[in-house]
This record gives sequence, structure tokens and C-alpha cells, in this order.
Amino acid sequence: MAWRPQEEGLGEICGLLEQHISPTSDKSVIWKQLQHYKQFSDFNNYLAFIFAHAEGKSVEIRQAAGLLLKNNLRSSFRTLDPAHQQYIKSELLPCLGAADKHIRSTVGTIITVIVQQGRIFGWPELLQALVHCLDSNDLNLMEGALAALLKICEDIPQELDSEIPGLTERPIDAFLPRLFQLFKSPHVSIRKLSLGSINQFIILMPTALFMSMDQCLQGLFVLAHDPIAEIRKLVCAAFVQLVEVQPAVLEPHMRNIIEYMLQANQDADDEVALESCEFWSTYCEAQLDPELLREFLPHLIPVLLSNMAYAEDDESLADAEEDESIPDRDQDLKPRFHSSRSHGLDDMKDDDDEAVNIWNLRKCSAAGLDILSDVFGDEILPTLMPLVQAKLSTSDARSWKEREAAVLALGAIAEGCVRGLFPHLAEIVAFLIPLLDDKFPLIRSITCWTLSRFSKFIVQGVGHQKGYDQFNRVLMGLLQRVLDTNKRVQEAACSAFATLEEEAAEELTPHVAIILQHLLCAFGRYQKRNLRILYDAIGTLADAVGGELNQSRYLDILMPPLIAKWQLVSNSDKDLFPLLECFTSIAQALGTGFSQFAEPVFQRCISIIQSQLLAKASVDPLSAAVQYDKEFIVCSLDLLSGLAEGLGSGIESLAAQSNLRDLLLQCCMDDASDVCQSALALLGDLARACPVYLHPRLSEFLNVAARRLNPPEVKETFSVANNACWAIGELAVKAHKEVSPIVMTVVSCLAPILQQAEGFNKSLVENSAITLGRLAWVCPEIVALHMEHFMQSWCTALSTIRDDIEKEDAFRGLCATVRANPSGALNSLVHMCKAIASWHHIRSEDLHNDICQVLKGFKQMLNNGAWEQCMSALEPLEKEKLLNYLI
Repeated sequence: MAWRPQEEGLGEICGLLEQHISPTSDKSVIWKQLQHYKQFSDFNNYLAFIFAHAEGKSVEIRQAAGLLLKNNLRSSFRTLDPAHQQYIKSELLPCLGAADKHIRSTVGTIITVIVQQGRIFGWPELLQALVHCLDSNDLNLMEGALAALLKICEDIPQELDSEIPGLTERPIDAFLPRLFQLFKSPHVSIRKLSLGSINQFIILMPTALFMSMDQCLQGLFVLAHDPIAEIRKLVCAAFVQLVEVQPAVLEPHMRNIIEYMLQANQDADDEVALESCEFWSTYCEAQLDPELLREFLPHLIPVLLSNMAYAEDDESLADAEEDESIPDRDQDLKPRFHSSRSHGLDDMKDDDDEAVNIWNLRKCSAAGLDILSDVFGDEILPTLMPLVQAKLSTSDARSWKEREAAVLALGAIAEGCVRGLFPHLAEIVAFLIPLLDDKFPLIRSITCWTLSRFSKFIVQGVGHQKGYDQFNRVLMGLLQRVLDTNKRVQEAACSAFATLEEEAAEELTPHVAIILQHLLCAFGRYQKRNLRILYDAIGTLADAVGGELNQSRYLDILMPPLIAKWQLVSNSDKDLFPLLECFTSIAQALGTGFSQFAEPVFQRCISIIQSQLLAKASVDPLSAAVQYDKEFIVCSLDLLSGLAEGLGSGIESLAAQSNLRDLLLQCCMDDASDVCQSALALLGDLARACPVYLHPRLSEFLNVAARRLNPPEVKETFSVANNACWAIGELAVKAHKEVSPIVMTVVSCLAPILQQAEGFNKSLVENSAITLGRLAWVCPEIVALHMEHFMQSWCTALSTIRDDIEKEDAFRGLCATVRANPSGALNSLVHMCKAIASWHHIRSEDLHNDICQVLKGFKQMLNNGAWEQCMSALEPLEKEKLLNYLI
């Protein structure tokens, strides 16, 4: 018997939905009532009925029923009674042609969720309905079907390119010709939806689309001159995607496409201009032949420069007027993300950003000019520089945006055109310094950023008097802008100064006092948003000057305000993140000098980790003492790593009075990769600083770290594997034979990484080679059993590592393994000799003697010219280096 709604239940649920959409209703009460109704197996049927049939009710109530249905189906569709599934599907399909566009739009989102949960082959009637709608001449049916199709293409395009049992063709084969045909529709909505759907397939590039590319391109060329801006924007987006994934199909038409994109880049509609502007970066990144683009540079560069000026409606223009007395709004506080600590991996910081709020035509044009300068280098200067100079020479108040764009352009080409600019850089920097005092805040802020782009040159010049004077002027100019009254300038100056600090490093030593005075003066004035950047500048100063900071005259300026802020910020306040990061850098820089501040910092980190782990484990998150946020754990673990690195063995007395060991083991097993990554970094740092503290749970730590090296995990989360690998190596050096139970497990994971090194991150390969060496050093008899399987790739990896203590450990292991099984190394002798020759200088006399003995042993073992044959395979410089070992 077919399901029918009960009038009483229908009335109750409609009443509840009416309250649900009322702005004055108590949402918590309604949420509880909805949870109550969810217990009834046919609740979703009621929602489907109201959505499809409640003609007497407002569209808002029907739409609310649909959205609630969508959310319910996302979590429970697969567990519904099949009869209820079928009922809901049957009610939805007629809504594709609903008279109201809101209902048509909502039904598309519900259909997409059902396809996600039950797959396209679980609903053959849907495909028939969509095709029927597209083939009708009913605008509502066509719009509804296209809206649903677009949502499916956006969320799960691969579903339409899958085999369907009982059908001779894939869904995409039926839809593509119809979508191309609809490009010619007289209705704007139909053209827009059909092109939008096609665009969703371009990145995937299914066979059906590739085979229909001629038809697709013909359709795009027709729509390229559509009177509707939204459609021209989609055309530009299609060309940008095609040049990224299938540039070959565009090659016969590339000249025309470049001309079109150049024209679109000047479109009166900013969104069309922005979408087309993406083309230049994408073209260059696709490494297409630059020759074709070269001839358009004289036309393209003026367009990009023109578009780099602030638009009248740019939100930054309003923001730029805010001085430091105006409180930050919530929307000003951009989310910030902490990068988990990783041993040996370069920090992946965003190079720029003078303002990252919204991507717009100005920023896209600057990025395009930046990448053009990378590809064409100094070739762009004859076209660009006269335009820049003309804009910079204007002085009237109305043309300040032109001057600002010219300064932005200089920053954009700072790296790509450095060779051509080099003879003029001192003059350019000298010209920029006075602009730090310009009356327009946005000129002051962009000048800070542009000067930071020339940091390398500015610092390189300190060796001669003129360069040193210019460095001082830039340093003091930026510090004065750090204390600007305008918040936007404060932000730019602080970021620029941090960049200069990174480049200058020890050159900052004579200036530490004046820098601290300015930064800590800003500390008393900045509001939340800029405080975050200020913490970074203070941390970067600590990284740059290191132990030089460990003087009471500096600490008396630096630490009191930081500690006062540390005490004010609560354990659940996200403003704690940048403060934790700042303390991490300071702890590492001060070393044992941080011990006077260490205990409360250590205890607070433990407290934060503990409360966050409790919140995570809580059955009812709302009743937990704090709301779980893994970043609190990650930042606290990283600060503990900084303490371990700075205090060395001094951290043991703090750790011994805490439950850090148990918390750390729990974090090493965490399902969040960034928590696990930071925990493993701390494990390695503690293994270096206080291995005895870890001893009671050593085997558990080793097993957990070893599990993180399983092949499937290595590819997915290489940073976690990288830290696990390094931590095992550090534990091996300290625990010696106690690591023997996991040696073979780890070796079996590291060998494939070394054998397929080109497929892995360089740091992971180097750490794998070092850890394998450390395990071989402490357990040579175990590693030697299978050495012939990985010896060659191990030696290749070792030869790329720079001279340091870790490389020494690895070579001790190499020598120990070869002594345990000389025959296992015979087939890799040439590679081993190349690895030995990679040393510039071995500081350890013992290791030098070990290598001598190994090489002499092989020379004596090999007869009948075999040794000479091995030597003939080496480069002359490699042979010369081996003479250091008296062979």
C-alpha cells in the first residue's frame, strides 16, 4: 500500500517549519523537536510531501522542508527503508519543472545528495527524467534539469562518466550533445547553466568530452561574444582550464584565444576581466611555448599595469582610512593556520601578501606581471619601465592610485627582472624610501611590501658604506612605519620588516635594541589583527639573531610585555596561537637562557594539551570544559619542541614532574595528521634532549612511529612519515640495541622510499637514508641481512646529503653494515664510492678511519682488475677525493 501522510502529523511538521524559519523563534527548542521527529521512520517522507505538494504554504516553508530533507538524507539515506527511498525519489522528480525557481533550485541540491549516497545507477529514472526535461521546450523543465545537472557536475562529475548496468552508454554521452546544443538557446539561464555544466568536466577531461572537443570549442567561440557578462566569464574560465589540462587542443586556435583573452582582460565587467586575467599565469605555468605570447607583450603589459590600480569599489580603499584607534571588526580577523613542525622540511610560507582578503583584478594582474617577469625576464622592461616611470612622475593628489600601481609593479617584477634592474636597484630603493612617508596610506603600505621584495639586494649591499647606509635607512624607515597610526600600514610594515629580518639575519645584531624598542612600542598600540603579525616579527627577530638575544638588556625590553600578554590570554582564545609560535622562536634563540621563563610556559602547554584531549574524547562536546580545536595541541607541542631544543637536558626536570610522556604517546597516535606530525617532532627532540625520560614507554613510541611509515600512509601524509622516520633515528642513537625489535619493520618501509626516491619529498628521502644508517650503526647484523636489496639506492641518497653530524651517523652505519656483510655491498661498490666521495670534509677521525678500512678491505678482496674497473666508473674528481682515504 502506497504511503500517505496523516493530516495531524502534516500540520504539526508544517507548524514546526514555520517556527523554524521565523527569526524570533527559539532555535534550540526547535532543534530538539526536530530531533524528536527524526525518530519516526517516515519523517523524511513528510518533508518530501511538504516540499512537493504544500501548494497552499509559503515557498519559504516548502524550501525549509527541502533543505531539512537534504541534510537528513546526507547522513541517513542509505539506512532508510527502500520503500521510503523510492517514495522520496518519486516526489522529487516532478519538482524539476516547478513554477517557482527556488523550488527548482532546492530540488537539484536534494537530488545531488541522493546521487552521492545511492550512486547514479541506483536511480535510473533520474537519467530518463533529466533527458526528457532537456528535450522539452518547457523553460521551467529545462532550467530545473540543468540546475540539478550542474550541481551533480559540481559535486560528483565522475558519476556521470561511469558505466551504468543496463545502459549501452555512459550518462555523459547522452548529456554532452544536448548541452552543446543548448549553448545556442535564446534563454540566458539555459546558456549559462549548460556552459557551467561543461566547465565542471574540463579538469576531469573524460574521454567523451575529449572526443567532442571540436564541438565544444566551436560552442565556446560562439559564446565568447555573448552579450551577457556572466556567460563571457564562463567562456574565459573554460579557456583557462583548457590551457591548464589540455593545451594541445587549443594550439591551432591559440593566437585567436590570446587575442580574445587580451580583449576580455579589458572588459567593462570586472569579473570577466578577472577571469580572463587568470589566463596569463596559467599559460606560463603550463610551460607552453613563450614565443606566441611574446609578440603580445607590448599590448598585454599596459593592460595588466592599468588593471593594477585600485578600483573605485575596492574594499581596501575604505579599510585604508582606519587608524589604530578604530577597533577591529570580527570580519577583519582572518582565520590563521599554524604549520605543524617538521624536521628538515622547508617552511612553506606565502611569499607575499600585502593584503589577502579577496582575490581581485588588481592582485591577479600583479600576479600575472610577476609570472611574466619570471618567464620573459628583462625582455618586459623596455615596455614596462617607461609606463612605470610616467606614473611615478605624477604628483597631483588625484593620480595617487596610478603611483601606487607603479610601486606595486616594481615589487611584482623584483625577482623575475632582477638582472636588468640590478644596475638601477640602489636608485630604485633610494626613490622608494621617501614614499614610506607619503600622505596616502596605501602608497606607504605598498612601498613597505615592494622594499621587502628587494630585501636580498638591500642586505647584500651592507659590505660597502653606501649599501650599509641604505640598509640603515630602509631598516629605520620600516620601523617608523611599524609605528604608523594607520592599521593597514602597520600590517604591511610589520610583514615587510619580518622579511627583511629573515634576509639580514646576523646583520641585525648591532640594531637589536632599536628594533626591540620599536616592536615593543607597537605591542602596546596594536589591536588583535596586527598583533598576530607583530608576534611573527618578534619571533623572526629571535630566529635571525639567535643567542645574541640572550642578554639582560634585551630581555628586559622583550619579555615583560610578552609575559603580561601570556597571562591575559585564556587557554581557549585563538590569539594564543601566534603567541605560542613567538615563544617557540624565543625559546630556541635563548637556549638555556630561557630557563628562567620555562616552568610556567611548560606547565601551560601541558594543561592546554590535556584539556584539549579531554574535550576531543568527550561524548557531549557542548558540555566539555573547552571546545576542541586541534591547533591548540599543535601549537603547544611545537612550543614544547622549542623548549626541548633550547633547554636541552634542562627540560628533563620539568618533564619528570608532568604526564608529558603519556600525553605525547596519545598525540603520536592521533588521527589528525598535523597533531601526529608535531608530536613526532617533539618525540625526536626529547630523544635528543632527555632520552631517559622516554625509556619507560620506549617500545610503544617506537612501534607507533614505525606504523607511520607504512607505505599507504607515507604517500598521503609524507610530513608525518618524515617526522616519524627522523624520530626513530634519534631514538636509535640514544637507545642502541633496544630498538632492535622494530629494525626490520622500519627497514622494510624505508627501502621502497629510497628505491623510488623520485616519487617522494627530498627531505623524506634524506631522513630515510640517515635513519637507515643510524639503525645500521646500532644493529648492523640485522640490517646487513638484506642490504643488497637497498644498498645502491641508499648510497645514492647519502651522496646528496650535506656534511653534518647526521650524515656522520649514517656513514658509521654504512661502514658497520659493510663490515658485517661485505659481499652484500659488492654489486653496489661504485655507488658506495660515489657516496664516500660526496664528503667535503669528515670531522670525525674515527669515521675517517672506518671508511679507510672499508675501502682497503674491498681493494684487497677484489682481484683480476676488478678494483681498477670499479675506479674507472668514477668521475675524476670522485677518484681524487678517494685519495684522502689512502687507497
